[in-house]
Amino acid sequence: MKILDKYLLKLFISTFTTVFVILFFIFILQTVWLFIAELAGKDLDFISVIKFLLFAMPRVVPLVLPLSVLLASIMTFGSLAENYEFAAMKSSGISLGRAMKYLTAFILLLSVVAFIFANNVIPYAEYKFINFRRNIAQVKPAMAIAEGQFSEVGTYTIKVEKKSGDEGRYLDKVTIHKKANFSTGSSTIIKAKKGELISSENSNVLKLVLKDGHYYEDIIPKKYEERNKVPFAKSDFQKYVINIDLSKLNNVKLDEEQITNTNTMLTVGELNYTLDSLSKNYKKDLISYVDNISERTGIITSKPAVGVPNIAIDTINVSNKFQNNTLLSNFNKSEKEQILKVASSNIETNKFSIESSKYEFEGKVKNINLHWIALYDKFVIGFSCILMFFIGAPLGAIIRKGGLGLPIVFAVMIFIIFHFVNTFGKKLAQENGITPFLGCWMSTIILLPLAIFLTKRATNDKGVSVDFDWFTNSIAFVTKLLKSKNPKLQASENISEIKGVSEDTKAIQKKEEVIDLISISEKTNQYNKLSLVALFVNIFLLILFIIDIENTIMQILKVVLILALLVLIYISQTKFDRILNLTNQKNNINKYIVLLAGFPFYILFYFYNKGFIKDSQRTPQHNN
Repeated sequence: MKILDKYLLKLFISTFTTVFVILFFIFILQTVWLFIAELAGKDLDFISVIKFLLFAMPRVVPLVLPLSVLLASIMTFGSLAENYEFAAMKSSGISLGRAMKYLTAFILLLSVVAFIFANNVIPYAEYKFINFRRNIAQVKPAMAIAEGQFSEVGTYTIKVEKKSGDEGRYLDKVTIHKKANFSTGSSTIIKAKKGELISSENSNVLKLVLKDGHYYEDIIPKKYEERNKVPFAKSDFQKYVINIDLSKLNNVKLDEEQITNTNTMLTVGELNYTLDSLSKNYKKDLISYVDNISERTGIITSKPAVGVPNIAIDTINVSNKFQNNTLLSNFNKSEKEQILKVASSNIETNKFSIESSKYEFEGKVKNINLHWIALYDKFVIGFSCILMFFIGAPLGAIIRKGGLGLPIVFAVMIFIIFHFVNTFGKKLAQENGITPFLGCWMSTIILLPLAIFLTKRATNDKGVSVDFDWFTNSIAFVTKLLKSKNPKLQASENISEIKGVSEDTKAIQKKEEVIDLISISEKTNQYNKLSLVALFVNIFLLILFIIDIENTIMQILKVVLILALLVLIYISQTKFDRILNLTNQKNNINKYIVLLAGFPFYILFYFYNKGFIKDSQRTPQHNN
């Protein structure tokens, strides 16, 4: 390792450490603010609060680490470029890629450490954190009833609009949900205008006195056909007393651990084992349920054994009265009514069973998806560090700004995009809208072209210029189309064009000696075909997203069409750039910008490019 490599590594590590500590402290404060309602009023000692923070710290690392790498790389390489240290390195024959060599090795090592941390430390911390939160929530349940939100106390979920008096004992506008009885499936809701909490230090019973309220309870009929009516019982009361048993809640050990099986608590090996079990159980339950429904409805799609002819119809001695008439016509009126009543009851029963089982199977699929997301997240954390480095390092070299000004702006913008897409992808995958793999890696897939583009530009000593002349040109093109309907305005524009051509005759003649009109025509025809196909694909994609059909095949089709659109845009924009090179024109829009913003804005780029080609080809025609 040379002195330069040591210098760069020391500079980057010092910047990274400083940024990481600052951001880590900010995110910890945000965590404290998020869970302050669970800590306040619990009379916790200092050690318990420190434990809470220690258990919460590892869960913020997946957010802090990629952002720290991004910001540190922008600041480090931006400072080197701003102080002309890169210029000195390049004059000595050291390229940007060579300067990033040992830093890349450090980032790779950091990504491995991040994976090990995510696979071992974070699951253990989540295991401790979730159990610690659960135990804290059971301490002093009277204080756990917060204003304006539902709070769980024993077997009740309580919400109050306002608390007053000593220790908040007087309650206004109380809403109570009693946990459903799974044997009957019924649920109970109690609403009261006033309430009062009465308790004593020596008693394990918390008395909740409600005044001037209503009591609602669902009634589950025994007959399935009556369940769609959703009947319920209602009663009014002037005073209603609820006794909440606190014997279990008051004997809470904060270090007790009862929850052990959530997906965030598992390592990669445990997740693979759990996913295998969940998938097998899901398939087994689904097959069992389908067979059960088939037997209950009498629909059994069994096939005859191999080699045995299906001659059951020929061998059954069917009486003549069943051959030419419908089945019901062979019964009298009372028997028909009884048959139809039984059939209707069976249909309602099966319908209710299918609808209730639908939510159960959807919950199982959601649980499987959550485990897949937890598995992929452990790999995404490590790879995101590499991605952020290859975005931040070349970006810092390009913008040539260090310090805490412009680098923070770029880092926050990029990280917001990364975090938003990542959160959106996980939520979509969780609801089975897309595959968990695509949901977790969506942010990486979207930002990976940006990292490649910036690295390529920086290593070739090319900046990134964003020219907005294309926007003004497109507006001018649309204005010209609107004005073309007025003959007087069109005539005045033609006169101005003729004047412009006469003034630039010499320049045009020089261009005509270089331009190969046949090659331009071929390239233009190829571009027109490709861009038209891309336009139709883009419009079709817009229609699919507007319709928003929740179907796995439809989601796969959308992904395939988006990839096809990106390929078509890249090829067509390459053809467009070649046409402009042959006509000595300058392209104001970088093709990578068109690639990133192609969906859903390709329609604008399409008409802009068409107008640009039309204008560039119109100029030599006036000379002829």
